[in-house]
Parts: sequence; C-alpha cells; structure tokens
Amino acid sequence: MFIVAITGGIATGKSTVSQVFLDNGIPVVDADKIAREIVQPGTTCWHKIRQVFGDEILLPTKEINREALGTAIFSDKQLRGKLNQITHPVIHRKIFLQVCKHFMSGRSWIVLDLPLLFETEILMEFIYKIITVACDSETQLTRLMQRNEYSTEDAKKRIEAQMPLDKKCEQSHFVIDNSGSIEATKEAALRIVQLMNDSKHHWRNRVTLLGILLGLGLVIYYLNRIFNIIPNSVTLTE
Repeated sequence: MFIVAITGGIATGKSTVSQVFLDNGIPVVDADKIAREIVQPGTTCWHKIRQVFGDEILLPTKEINREALGTAIFSDKQLRGKLNQITHPVIHRKIFLQVCKHFMSGRSWIVLDLPLLFETEILMEFIYKIITVACDSETQLTRLMQRNEYSTEDAKKRIEAQMPLDKKCEQSHFVIDNSGSIEATKEAALRIVQLMNDSKHHWRNRVTLLGILLGLGLVIYYLNRIFNIIPNSVTLTE
C-alpha cells in the first residue's frame, strides 16, 4: 500500500478534491473529521480544552464552540500552541491506526486529508505523493469570508496562521488550482486518481516489507538456534 496526501490552505477546496477520491472508491483518512470527533463532550481532549479555555468556549449543549475557540487561538499564538499540544498527539495516533487498518485490509493505496501536513510533518516519510489544493489569495479570502461569515481581519488571521500556499506548492508532486470552476478541479483530481490506480508502487512496497519480514525471520531463526545449541554443547564436570 502507498499513501497519497492532500493538503492546502483554509478554504482552498481540499474537501472537493477528497470527495473525488471517495467517489472513486479510494479510502480517505480525514484529519479534520478526526479533530472534531476527539473533542466531543466527555472526551479527554474536551476536558483538557475546557480546563485551559474555560466554559466560555462551550455551547449550551456542552459541545465546543469552534468559532469561539478559533477566535481565541488565532488571536494568541501561545493559546494555539496549547491547543495543538492537547489535540495533535491524539489526532496523529488515530490517523496512524486508520492507516494500519487500511494496510491490513489489503488496499493498494489510500488518501490522507491533512491540512497541516507540512506544518506537523506527520507520516511524511511514508507518503508517496503530495497534492496541494491551491487558489489565488483573493479567491481564498473571499471564499473564507463568505463560507464562515468572517470579517476581513478575522479571515486574514486564519490564513496567515498557516504555512504560505506557494511554499506548500513548491514541496508537492501535484498542484490542483481551484481558482476556477468546480468541474475543472474535479477533472484535475480525477486525472490523479487514474495515475495512482495505474501505479505499481504498492507492489514495490509489499515486496520491500516481505523482504524485511523474511530478514527478521532469519535473524530470529538463527538466534534461536544459537541459544539452543550453546547450552547443549557445554558439559559440566564434578
């Protein structure tokens, strides 16, 4: 199995691209979805966030008010760091477990939807190809303001808190420009799906893993023989 990662900036259209992969039968591990699950009322992360930020960031339902929390962390870098310390280890652990699950199921390849891929560098050494979904800065700002009803200042804070898009694009294997129509974006994503389906990289990975397992098996076998032979070859004299 090999891994393809999707990243980009806030409001650049990552979800649109991920949906293309899902529609074509490719499993997608969504970091944002996991991030929402781990802060549900009563979870360990929920208790820790409540302790740090107070009840002011809770809705009447006891769920975390994501808008209030976002306003707090994007206005204070230290608070953003504290939130990351609470949530990131849990998110990364769950991502790793889902990847292992798909590997054991015999999948040829999967997709990780990781908005902060370059910032956190999670699983970078295991990722075969990286896709960055980008758009021009004006389009990104407008979409974010319309989608979340942010002021210009709030939207800019959220964009500037992330790694610049041009740097992400420089480090990617594919860049999907989502400045235009949704149809054009989907077509670009579909071309990548077809390329990955045609790839034989998953066979190379499985052969490599098989070689490692065989090597470990031989080491264990010979160590077992050594430790079994040595005691039998020693004679005790009175």
